Amino acid sequence: MPVSVTISRLSFAGPDGQTLFSNLDLTFGPGRTGLVGRNGVGKTTLLRLIAGELTPTSGTVSGTGRIGVLRQEVQPGPEDTIADLFGVREGIDLLERAGRGEATLDELSAADWTLEARLEEALGQLGLAVTDKTRLLTLSGGQRTRAALAALIFAEPDLIILDEPTNNLDAEGRAGVADLLARWRGAAIIVSHDRALLETVDAIVELTSLGATSYGGGWTQYRERKALELSAAEHDRDVAERQIREAARKAQDAREKQARRDAGGRRKGARGDIPKIVAGGLKRRAEETAGGLDTLAEKQASAAAEQARTAREKIEVLTPFAVKLAPSHLPAGKVVLRASELTGGYDRDAPIIRDFAFEMTGPERVALTGPNGAGKTTLLKLLTGQLQPFAGAVHIGGPFALLDQQVGLLDRSETILGNFRRLNPDSSENDCRALLAAFSFRADAALQRVGTLSGGEMLRAGLACALGGKTPPILLVLDEPTNHLDVEAVEQVEAGLRAFDGALLVISHDRAFLDAIAITREVVLG
Repeated sequence: MPVSVTISRLSFAGPDGQTLFSNLDLTFGPGRTGLVGRNGVGKTTLLRLIAGELTPTSGTVSGTGRIGVLRQEVQPGPEDTIADLFGVREGIDLLERAGRGEATLDELSAADWTLEARLEEALGQLGLAVTDKTRLLTLSGGQRTRAALAALIFAEPDLIILDEPTNNLDAEGRAGVADLLARWRGAAIIVSHDRALLETVDAIVELTSLGATSYGGGWTQYRERKALELSAAEHDRDVAERQIREAARKAQDAREKQARRDAGGRRKGARGDIPKIVAGGLKRRAEETAGGLDTLAEKQASAAAEQARTAREKIEVLTPFAVKLAPSHLPAGKVVLRASELTGGYDRDAPIIRDFAFEMTGPERVALTGPNGAGKTTLLKLLTGQLQPFAGAVHIGGPFALLDQQVGLLDRSETILGNFRRLNPDSSENDCRALLAAFSFRADAALQRVGTLSGGEMLRAGLACALGGKTPPILLVLDEPTNHLDVEAVEQVEAGLRAFDGALLVISHDRAFLDAIAITREVVLG
């Protein structure tokens, strides 16, 4: 029986009472479906509703087949191993006892003798050279994501749900995910901002504040359709706004003509040219005519205003936020960052970074790349002072801003506006409000507590606070900045960073992103 998920009249409100979905109708069938939409619109919540982890406020979610879910992040305990992630610790323990001759006959009859081979094969599909005993905390974030993908395939579900599967993955890991999906014969729902991965899906469902819309094909076909829709919405808005102006002009012309006729009638009445009873009737008809004109004008203006409002709502949904940055005025010859014989890590006897030498001058754009586990994030921590080196020195030539994967520069207990004022004390209230509005935090949205934001919203707030002041830093350091942004937001961040005249030091496995921000040099670790 084909796998399917049917969502009928689904409504859901979060603990804060905010409604994410209202009467949502949607169907996911066989094949690979990409689920896209702005950060905070409820993509992850919808996945959790499909997986049965949340209960709808109203409506139903029904489906056929077993569901397997890949989480955005794997949060292991201190002793958790690959066997725990795969849920096979007891089975592995039994096989080991059997090998030592310690298992009972009943246990031997229940043993899965193919378990170790199947486990090794699943790990091999994702390029992981680890064993069932490997502790998860010894793996990098990308390696843990790959291990979680392997565990998902190992469980052989009918429908797989992948929430940002390529986050933190190196080029090899991303290729592994794409290859896995290409070979997958069940159904798959994928939330992703990875444009290369979305290019391979069979359909894309866009989730917006207006509901959900399905598009056949991959990313390119979806963007072409969206461009046509945006053009149509802008046309509808322009037409409606012209109708508003035209209705107002016609109403004014009609009032002026009626006023001239009324004035002529009053002059005749004053001269006694017409009987009083006739003059009175003319006056009543004039008043009725004027009232009718006003009512007609109001109806025409109201209808046009409603059309304009509907068109603007579509444009609001279709048009992402725009990033505009003040200039840093960084001189071309200024040394921005210098590292000399830098050695460091977390264990002095086994440093991750050894004798690293590096220099950035002027508005260079440098990417730190390399496989998962090569030490890229550790190096950033050494370069930015978060981690003290065992040897060597680091010099930074001016103010810099670091946006790490946790957006640590933001106070989770404070509002977005409060964080902006704290980090940019020379900005006025109006400056703060205007800048945050440009990053799509308008009015009360700027008063949200950072701890309540989605990952993408948090990064957007971090970008606003770090770069939105009157004097931006000369160096911006970014650690996987696209991991939690929706695709349209990624493209707008790319546009903003292309316009930034300061220096950029970036860790990213997103090759399209690195190409778009015009990286001038690449430093490969590992």
